[in-house]
Amino acid sequence: MMTTILTASLWTATLSAGLMAGVFFAFSSFIMNALGERPPDEGLAAMRSINRVILRSSFLPLFTFSSGLSLLLGGWAVWAWQSAAALPTLAGSLTYLLGMFACTGIFNVPLNEGLERAPAGEEATRFWKRYLKVWTRYNHSRTLASILSCGFFMAALLAS
Repeated sequence: MMTTILTASLWTATLSAGLMAGVFFAFSSFIMNALGERPPDEGLAAMRSINRVILRSSFLPLFTFSSGLSLLLGGWAVWAWQSAAALPTLAGSLTYLLGMFACTGIFNVPLNEGLERAPAGEEATRFWKRYLKVWTRYNHSRTLASILSCGFFMAALLAS
């Protein structure tokens, strides 16, 4: 029974990390570039809208669920350290929790909150240019962490 639950959990973690990687990849590869091509007031307004809409979409439940599952799998890996799947599971969990979840909370969310309070006029233009550069840099990190986690969870599946 435990093997079935572990296998299902690892498959779910693999798929959810891969799905999150795809969302972040879309932002890093073309969404932020497209917003950056718009006049600053338009790009800023569009990103504000995205930030509000994403919280009411299926993104937030997936974000929360995948993070919780990674935490549980990390706990399992520590508990079952002798298992062949423990090391890649722990690596996937830590990579996801630190590289995706913590990065989001420490960097991307505060930047998004600052975007809501962004000044108007010429100062908004400077803010928007900096926001695009910094937010996207951290989003690249979230993308990479999600991809790596997906790979670690796949390795754990192969080892189990």
